[in-house]
Amino acid sequence: MTRRYSIATIPGDGIGTEVIPVGQAAANAVAAKHGFTLAWEHFDWSCARYAETGQMMPSDGMAQLKPHDAIYLGAVGWPGVPDHVSLWGLLIPIRREFDQYANIRPVRLLRGVQSPLVGRTAADIDFIVVRENVEGEYSEVGGRLYRGTDQEMAVQEAVFTRRGTDRIMDYAFKLAQTRPRKHVTSATKSNGIVHTMPFWDERFAAAKTRFPDIATAQFHIDILCAHFVQHPDWFDVVVGSNLFGDILSDLGPAVAGSIGIAPAANLNPEGLYPSMFEPVHGSAPDIAGQGVANPVAAVWTAAMMLDHLGEAEAAVTLIEAIETSLEQPATRTRDLGGTADTRASAQAILDAIG
Repeated sequence: MTRRYSIATIPGDGIGTEVIPVGQAAANAVAAKHGFTLAWEHFDWSCARYAETGQMMPSDGMAQLKPHDAIYLGAVGWPGVPDHVSLWGLLIPIRREFDQYANIRPVRLLRGVQSPLVGRTAADIDFIVVRENVEGEYSEVGGRLYRGTDQEMAVQEAVFTRRGTDRIMDYAFKLAQTRPRKHVTSATKSNGIVHTMPFWDERFAAAKTRFPDIATAQFHIDILCAHFVQHPDWFDVVVGSNLFGDILSDLGPAVAGSIGIAPAANLNPEGLYPSMFEPVHGSAPDIAGQGVANPVAAVWTAAMMLDHLGEAEAAVTLIEAIETSLEQPATRTRDLGGTADTRASAQAILDAIG
């Protein structure tokens, strides 16, 4: 019997609507080669929907998503809709209600791409940022008082639980066990944030005792950002809180050539809920509708989704096709120094799949 997977597809906003179809086409092509099928269900949840209905997604949206094997998301956000409205109306509820606590963002210098760091090669840039995805600094705890007066104040609380912190540490260490270097770096700021970050450091130290085969390092977030630029070869698996992981996983792709190639997975590792896969680049309103968006991140994200679904060979085929497509400037988009538009880049990937 042919293996069949049900995928909820939310192209979202801006360039998400341009690159997600490319990812679907590429995933379908490798599925055909590897003997399985993908059944896509389209959802129009977006800022455009919000403008029409006052909701980013319907009230029963989570129930509609739950039966699927995975969720494939393009981008969220558009001018005219405040970011906290668009994100907390769609992306963040999915992450939290489906307990997608592990945000995984690989950083690699792909074949055919040149790093802005002079002299760096693929051997130097190959690491994964593991971001805690459902608590930390991005909590709903807090509020504002005395709005509009000279006494106005805003309070935002960071929430770190032992359960949440330990499980993301364990995920990072287990991931490191599957990689040749077997190394985990922790991002912290315990010299300035006096409660949550010392707690994070303590839980990192406890994780080290559970995984004695893994080498470790720990840096404050400010110098860690500098080390990403100066010494990317130091890193293998990097684990960070919600905020720090978010920052590092945008800086990492820049080191590897462009945020236009950056994939991401929001995982519920236990498989109790569907996991969600999304490129990192966002909706990019400045280039949306011009047909020039780089589809590589969306395709690489699709490869991560296939790997999660158990189709590892298909995922490898897809990543190999991406790298083959990037070997010539004529099939690289302009953010990578090439001349291709979205369509030409997409066709090169499909041609490489064969």
